[in-house]
Amino acid sequence: MAEPRHRLREMEALRALVTTGTTIGAARRLGVSQSSISRALGQLEQRVGRSLFLRSAGKIEPTAAALRLNDQLDPLFETLALIEGAEWASADEEPLRLIVPPTLAHNYIISRVAAFLKQNPGKNLQLDIQATDVLVSGILDLHYDLGLTSAMIRRSGVTLLPWRRSKVVCAMPAGHPLEEKDIITPSDLEGVELIEFLRRLGTRAITEQLFARAGVRPRTVAETATNMAAIELVRAGLGVTLLNPFPVLSKGMPGISVRPFDAPITYDTSFVLPTGRQPSELAQQFMEYVKDTTEPDDYSEPV
Repeated sequence: MAEPRHRLREMEALRALVTTGTTIGAARRLGVSQSSISRALGQLEQRVGRSLFLRSAGKIEPTAAALRLNDQLDPLFETLALIEGAEWASADEEPLRLIVPPTLAHNYIISRVAAFLKQNPGKNLQLDIQATDVLVSGILDLHYDLGLTSAMIRRSGVTLLPWRRSKVVCAMPAGHPLEEKDIITPSDLEGVELIEFLRRLGTRAITEQLFARAGVRPRTVAETATNMAAIELVRAGLGVTLLNPFPVLSKGMPGISVRPFDAPITYDTSFVLPTGRQPSELAQQFMEYVKDTTEPDDYSEPV
């Protein structure tokens, strides 16, 4: 019986590496040593008879074949989660395990969670606030039932249900020279101090392509990972930023002026679910509640 157990460890190592991106992250996720992860991945390659990873300078990255194999493992790990008791509690006892990124949580969802639980006494909701990459891996591994994010996710194994759609805006400190314009264009940002988002985030590549096509070179003064951090840097007078206005600017913000940005960039704020699994009744109720209680604003519209 040792052989099947070894095979499962190899598959767990593959999945952990794909979702965390490093052998260190995979080892932490599975509670084993980094060498155990490397050994399991090497054994998996021997078993399938082909290279599944690119190794260079101490890094290891999954190939397209490894990613396809990982996608095929979704039903296996969903079944294991069921066996381990994820579905054994009665429907009335099961908590809704919700995960949301910080900006969306603190500017919108926490208040909705409180109001929802007040209207539904006896219901249980577990709210975790994490970055979007943790959200995706957690949904994939069935550690959460439902997520919400405005990130541009392209990942098999998760299903996005768009809820609100918004267009990119240019946020600037009150009194900034660009405040005189009704609409900001890429050419307006030539040489302008700009607060960018980190390169690992999808919108960074899009804005860089826009500037390259327009022959424009803003002056990047800071890079950050969240809308709230970008807005606070803007409010401190560091520069302007291009971002999704929902929900952080939906009710306005002192010291910040906002103008439309002339670019075909839209953001979908979406519910995130594991692919192939029907949402629980409580998850459906919460999604409907969020939709029904979302007030109209100047920056977003229902999808």
